[in-house]
Amino acid sequence: MTRKKTAHLISHTHWDREWYMPYEYHHVLLVELMDKLLETLDHDPDYRYFHLDGQTIILEDYLQVRPEQKEKLEAYIKEGRIHIGPWYVLQDEFLTSSEANIRNLLIGHRDAKPFGVISKSGYFPDSFGNMGQAPQILKQAGIHAAMFGRGVKPTGFNNMVGEAGTYESPYSEMIWKSPDGSEVLGILFANWYSNGMEVPTDKEQAKLYWDKKFADAEAFASTPHLLFMNGCDHQPIQTDLPQALRTASELYPEVEFKHSNFDEYVAALEGQLPDDPVTIEGELRSQHTDGWGTLVNTASARIYLKQMNQQCQTLLEKVAEPLAAFAHLDGELDYPHHLFTYGWKLLMKNHPHDSICGCSVDEVHREMVTRFEKSRHVTERIVAQSTEAIAKAIHTKSVAAWTDKAIPFTVFNTTGWDRTGTVTVDLITAKKYFPEGPTSQSLAKELQKQSVEGYVVLDDQGARIPAIIEDLGVHFGYELPKDRFRQPYMARKVKVIFQAKQVPALGYQTYALSTDSGSVEAVPDQVQVHGNTMENGLLHVNVEDNGSLTIRDKRTDRLYKGLNIFENTGDIGNEYVYRQPEGEGVLTTSNLKAEIHVIEHSPFRAVIQSVLKWEIPAGADELFEQEKGELVLFTERKAQRVQQTVPLVLTTRYILEADSGLVQVQTSFNNKAKDHRLRAIFPSDIKAEKHFVDSIFEVAERDTKPAAEWTNPSNCQHQHAFVSVSDGSHGLTIANKGLNEYEVLQDDRGTIAVTLLRAVSELGDWGVFETPDAQCLGEHMVEYAIIPHAGDGISSGAFHEAYRYQIPWTSVQTGLHEGTLPSSHQWLSWKESHPALAFSTLKMSEESGDLIVRWYNMGSGQAQLRLVPSFGIKTIYKSDVLERRYEKLAGNQHLIEGYKIVTYAYQF
Repeated sequence: MTRKKTAHLISHTHWDREWYMPYEYHHVLLVELMDKLLETLDHDPDYRYFHLDGQTIILEDYLQVRPEQKEKLEAYIKEGRIHIGPWYVLQDEFLTSSEANIRNLLIGHRDAKPFGVISKSGYFPDSFGNMGQAPQILKQAGIHAAMFGRGVKPTGFNNMVGEAGTYESPYSEMIWKSPDGSEVLGILFANWYSNGMEVPTDKEQAKLYWDKKFADAEAFASTPHLLFMNGCDHQPIQTDLPQALRTASELYPEVEFKHSNFDEYVAALEGQLPDDPVTIEGELRSQHTDGWGTLVNTASARIYLKQMNQQCQTLLEKVAEPLAAFAHLDGELDYPHHLFTYGWKLLMKNHPHDSICGCSVDEVHREMVTRFEKSRHVTERIVAQSTEAIAKAIHTKSVAAWTDKAIPFTVFNTTGWDRTGTVTVDLITAKKYFPEGPTSQSLAKELQKQSVEGYVVLDDQGARIPAIIEDLGVHFGYELPKDRFRQPYMARKVKVIFQAKQVPALGYQTYALSTDSGSVEAVPDQVQVHGNTMENGLLHVNVEDNGSLTIRDKRTDRLYKGLNIFENTGDIGNEYVYRQPEGEGVLTTSNLKAEIHVIEHSPFRAVIQSVLKWEIPAGADELFEQEKGELVLFTERKAQRVQQTVPLVLTTRYILEADSGLVQVQTSFNNKAKDHRLRAIFPSDIKAEKHFVDSIFEVAERDTKPAAEWTNPSNCQHQHAFVSVSDGSHGLTIANKGLNEYEVLQDDRGTIAVTLLRAVSELGDWGVFETPDAQCLGEHMVEYAIIPHAGDGISSGAFHEAYRYQIPWTSVQTGLHEGTLPSSHQWLSWKESHPALAFSTLKMSEESGDLIVRWYNMGSGQAQLRLVPSFGIKTIYKSDVLERRYEKLAGNQHLIEGYKIVTYAYQF
């Protein structure tokens, strides 16, 4: 018996808040669309449902202009006619951090809750690939189906659905499995999320329309329930859809046409799925395509945005939240939930794919810079208030070795692992307050006369620590007391640089600047420098004549050569796609002569600087401008680079610290060229078919060689904290800060290439949108680190090192006073049975008031986690990503299965 077909039409608009127009242009159109939607719902009961694009920020944006519509909007949401959530924004999953993906879901749920009903649809309509742990995250949030438009078939540039390539699933319905085994129903928009837009009401046109639409949908459908998405990007609502469906019903009486929603569609689908649907696993990155439509090169468009994003995310989730939680646990401050929500929302307004991907018009990205700065400013104030409150509670007078002249300061480690490293802190040695208004120069002169000679750094045992102390002179400052008017002052300052050793994870260590000599013996240099070579107990590092590195790992006696050669090629693509000119050779710095100098050498750190003076082509030729104007597809462009050159001076600082297994790299340059790409190259000389990369709550294992269908000469991929090549006995890991694009080259040397800059001149996609700012002219500074190691990245601890590298030290000056906290402290100590566990977050829950801590297992095996809090608790629970308790736990020992994301809630 033939089952009757059902056509499910889901009305929606995909709302890019900012893209080919600035935000406010789109904002005005959104207000018009929402007004029309509410008017239509008011007057047409047959217009049943509207899906509001899965992101609650649309409600904020609309009600910002039309607050008087809130009651009506809320009524239609509660009636189930408008479907909202579950996200706050439709983010790019791969360019936002693991925690940012969780907070997006958490805030989306929280904002949707007052309106009554939250859509439980894992909606990823236009993500440029999908994270492998999405099924696990969605399942924890009570979401059992995901809808996506990319990742398992050739959909790419201008949203064109290709026919070439091997589909991972023959059907648009499949099972999507995370590495941990969590599964959700996956629904592919096989003919895009516009396959049911602008349905004709005229019978003749409708017949032609539906014959084609049914053929397209049935080519992929595994059930008689066919999905038609009635909308597209910024698509106005189709007010005559009920009439169009009546017309269709007359033409096709054997088909049931429904104005549907995802809840109805999924429920109908689940009842008629085939017995053995195809299961797809992990990341969905369109690897079984020709490689031109993955849009992965947005990871290197406007890299300055990615760097700001990394800084803001890290400051929020890895510094401010833990410190504010500690201050709250100690009873010093209330946890500022409202400020965190505000700071996260400011940041997440930059996380939609057209925003964080850097693939919009220039006005959009200029506004993003301001949002990043605003989010950072909020977060920095939280950090300052939290550290000051904690420091004031430390019993600094208890340290017998510190005299009344000591200047205590506290160093915080919020990385989640014990930490040793170089800390830089500015300290005030003397301060003079003055009333507002004209003041003489005598105050500054008086302070300038005070000596800063003879200062040393002492730990809380009175031991003298080697340090560099630099006189910063006299500076203006001010305090903002809580109970009186601002207090301006002039202050004498010094910069202190020293090595903090074994500062406990999720804790702090207090030191003092003192004129007392302390108990100390002569400290031999822990970092030696000989000419252009520096070494510590783990690594021997030589800066070669061309500015590259040769590193010998003393633990394995393995040699790595040619590290950090720079590579430059032309780019005649756009913000979405890198396209090298045909036949162009690759320029490198291999044969250049660098100017090399030792610029710092102390017992705990050495810095060698390399300066390369390079000439590269100034840009693309005139044909390129013609091809852009004529909308020549990037794969068919014939433009080349010009012969004229401009200077590119690369100033690189190589930093080696005592007891450190990584070489930090800081490269600065002034980009004067257009239409090009700059990368750093790291040959590992390790032959491995797969490599490992930090992704969303996982270390993803990816094929180095692309699939047979792949024709793109480039195979760039996304990363977060690191990429690693290993053969099991030794490996090379490259960490980074905000450099989200890499490639492992197919050169039989296991070479890792990290993109430092990509300069382009157009948005791309469906029209001509010039983006001169995307050429990224001007000053840049990029940071990355080289980590050679034994074994793989997990067992060696290299991945932990790469995570630590992301997170800045935090410090604060305090005074000599009594308090309830010791000079060194750890709020939550933890031990693992295997180094596969990665710390993710520590924060307070707004809903329950619980302390929330989260880890995830990077490996496939089980790992034991032992948690010992220093604070009193009532109960510990297992929680989900929405911070809902679901299992009461006993004891401090917890088992974490392979690839699991585990959240614990401490109830007080």
